[in-house]
Parts: sequence; C-alpha cells; structure tokens
Amino acid sequence: MNKFKQFVAWIFKSKLRLVIAVILIVIVLFGIRQLTGNKSTTPQYQTAEVEQDTIVSTVSASGTVLTANISNIASSATGVVSAVLVKDGDTVTKGQKIAEITLDSAGAQKNAAAYASYLSAKNAVESANVTMLTLQSDMFSKWDDFKILAEGDTYENSDGTPRYDQRNLPEFKIAENDWLASEAKYKNQQAVIAQSQAALTSSWLSYQTSAPVLTAPQAGTISNITIVPGMTLNSNSSATDTSTTNGSRVAVIRSIGNPLVTVNLSEIDVPQIKQGQKATVTVDALSDKTFTGAVVSVDRIGTTSSGVTNYPTIISLDTNSEELLPNMAMTANIILATKSDVLLIPSSAVQTVQNETFARVLRNGKEEQAAVETGLTSETQTEIISGLQIGDTVITGTTATSATTGATRSVFSGGFGGGGTVRVIR
Repeated sequence: MNKFKQFVAWIFKSKLRLVIAVILIVIVLFGIRQLTGNKSTTPQYQTAEVEQDTIVSTVSASGTVLTANISNIASSATGVVSAVLVKDGDTVTKGQKIAEITLDSAGAQKNAAAYASYLSAKNAVESANVTMLTLQSDMFSKWDDFKILAEGDTYENSDGTPRYDQRNLPEFKIAENDWLASEAKYKNQQAVIAQSQAALTSSWLSYQTSAPVLTAPQAGTISNITIVPGMTLNSNSSATDTSTTNGSRVAVIRSIGNPLVTVNLSEIDVPQIKQGQKATVTVDALSDKTFTGAVVSVDRIGTTSSGVTNYPTIISLDTNSEELLPNMAMTANIILATKSDVLLIPSSAVQTVQNETFARVLRNGKEEQAAVETGLTSETQTEIISGLQIGDTVITGTTATSATTGATRSVFSGGFGGGGTVRVIR
C-alpha cells in the first residue's frame, strides 16, 4: 500500500507524468467503452412470397405391412424328408404336391391319431345334420298343431282377430310353448352344426400338417423353401425355428393380390378418416419407392395402452411387389382433401391469438400483422382464402443481430490542450 502511495506521489510531482497518466486512463476507459458500448438489436427477417399452387391435406401415421399375400406351408410331421418336388419361383396350383416325408414311428402314430380325429369330427357333423332334420320335422309338426288350435272358434273371432280372453287357457299355452320350444331347439342345432363344421376343418388341417405328403394350400408362387431331401424333422426342431399354429414353416406361397398395411391413428386424426380415401405409402426398407392405396377399414373402437389410444386402420395397396414383406415398417399419408390454384404461404408465417388468425407481413421494410382467413393445411403450407395477395411477402422467421452505435473516429483528433485537457470525438 505504501508503494502505491509513493507511486501516486511520484506522478503528481511532474506535470508531464500526470498528463501521460490521464491519457492512459482515458485510453483504457475508451477501450472498455468500445467493447461494451451501446448496442442495438436489428431484426433480420426470413421471408417467403405468397404463391398460387396446389395443396394436399393429409394425415400421416406409421405402421407395418400387414400381409404381402404370403401364406405359410407348415408341417408337424416327424421323420426324414424323402423328396422336395418344387423349387423357389415355381408356380403351383392348389393341392399340388410340395414335398414327401418318410414318417418315423412317432410321426406315423401322430398322423393316424389326427386321421381318427378327422373321421370322428366328420361323423359328428353328419350326426348333427340328422338331428337338425329331426328337430325341423318336430318344429313343423308342433307349428301345425298350434296353428289349427289357434284358428279354431275357441281362440279366434269370426273376423279372424284373436280372442285374447281365451288364449290364456292352459290348453292354448301348452300348444304354443311346445311349438316355441321345438323352434328354439331347431335354431340351437344350427349353432351345433356350425361348431361341428369348425371342428371338422380344424381336424382336417391337423391331419394335413402331420401327413407324409405336403400340398399347396392355394395357388401361387413358391418361395423360401427351408427343407431339403435327407433332412430330419422331429418334434423339437425343423428346418427353421419359425413356428406356426399348425407346425413349423417349411415354405411360403405368394398369391396374386394387393398387399395390406396397417397404421395406428390418434384420437385427433381418426374422425377425419373414411373408407375409400386415397393414401401414399413409403416403406422404410424401400426408400426409393412410393406405393398408392386406399383405406378399406377403420377400427373406431381402438385399443388403449399406457393411457394412449390408437385406432388401427387398414390400407389396401394398388399394386403388389415381391419386395414387400410382412411386418416391414412403413409410413402412410392419407389424403383428406386436395385443392388447385389456391394461395399458399408457409405455415410458420401463420399465427393464431385469441381465436384470431393473422400472418406476419413485411411491407416497406416493416413488420405488420394482416388478418387472414385460412383453409386447408399440409405439413408445411397453409391455404389463404382472404387477407393476402400473390406476391405479398410474409415473414416465416426472425433472427436478431447486434450493432454498436456511435462510430469512433479518433482518440487523439483534438490533440492536447493546456492544463492536460483531453478531447475525445465520438
């Protein structure tokens, strides 16, 4: 501290040293002023012009390829593959032989049991049909008895109107209830027959998948064969570890038809979707291709998971492609509406405050707000019905730049005056 006082005293002993010290202080203060001087913010606008074009309003949703017209050929047989009668790319007809398997003892026993189950189910269907005929005959008989009784003088007036005061008698009620009971039994038997038919179909499929001969379930093109002659099939493993409800997959067959895709819509979007609306579909794995299609089904009940409700919607594509495979990830844009020759601006230029919609417009270098009426919107653009004209400049964004006010011309332009005075011109 004493050294600092001695230094100050030393400066004040000489007028020259004092002037130099003042000049140095002024220079330091001026430098600080320049670095932290007055600054003003000048907005820089990002703009676009109002244009006339076509707008397409869409709803975008993600999903997967539901089916690509591919069916599995499965087998639950055990034994050794003795022959494969087709190769990838072959066209087959329904029922055509695909492969032959020499069954082992377990496979033969399983196949025999499946055949026995099939015969039992077949007999059950025939028995159910006979029972239905019996019940039908009984129903018609009871109906005739009831009809004759109801049309008699005791229970019907001469003008054909019912005598309700007499129709509460036990004789009438018994005949009526007998007919109604026989009718109910007949209708119930129809459900029994449908159930027996379903069991017959299931037993037949089980017999087919355990059979030593594999056949094509439908016409189409064979692909993805996973068995070869000499391969051993057992109950624990097959050519692949891909299993189906009816056994392990040994091949797939592609039929002619349009693939289906499914997307999940939100509760906000689903009210706008209807059957028949067109859509464009892009598949993640096929980024260079775009498919077209139409909405064929909308599930308006939806499913809820973790508090989020999704509404599955199925889209049928217009064309098939061998590159489309089940479960591929995809994105669909469902077209809600299309308008041509309308005024368009970027959606970022439109703002809504307290139910009033306006656009930020740049006129004579100044920002203004123009009240507008909007129409359709796309992912990036908004239709302007009124409030703007073609060629108007709208503001889509703003960036701020800083500028220092007051340019310094010279620190020493005034020179030195008497008494050590310093002039700084700004």
